[in-house]
Amino acid sequence: MSDYEEIRGNLIGMLEELNDRLSKITDDVKHTAEPPEKDFAEQAVQAENDEVLDFLGNRARTEIAQIKDAIARIDSGHYGICQSCGEPIAAARLKALPYSDLCIKCASQQGC
Repeated sequence: MSDYEEIRGNLIGMLEELNDRLSKITDDVKHTAEPPEKDFAEQAVQAENDEVLDFLGNRARTEIAQIKDAIARIDSGHYGICQSCGEPIAAARLKALPYSDLCIKCASQQGC
């Protein structure tokens, strides 16, 4: 369990970083620092930027959910076990993707 406590700490750090990033993205999309441009061409550029930020925000939300799930699995004692086949997830995979809930075999079959 001590190995997983270190991973848990890393996951919490990742979670804090993502929450901070998501907050900044949300502020940018809401244009809290500056109002939207009045010029039509600039509005178009701003709209494109908002689409990119929205995509990044959605990715961050997805990753936040995965990290929270991984922390819950650590806390419940189910971390490191494939959610599909029930086999242990390789330590190298957990090191590379600490919130992974699938072993490499199941992930490749599901196209993840």
